[in-house]
Amino acid sequence: MYEKFAALLKERGLTAYRVAKENDIAPSVFSDWKTGRSKPKFDKLLILAKYFGVPVEYFAEEKNE
Repeated sequence: MYEKFAALLKERGLTAYRVAKENDIAPSVFSDWKTGRSKPKFDKLLILAKYFGVPVEYFAEEKNE
């Protein structure tokens, strides 16, 4: 899931810190996801989906390349 989040950041020229601050999410949440210390909770995924304008399912789908 973090890879998809990182791809959205790159596409839009954003930082995880900025997204965290603009959505009232602790910046450490994203680093915990990246390192595997924790998994995203649905409420956070919903916030990110709305922020990026993607369906929440985007984060759950497998990468098809």
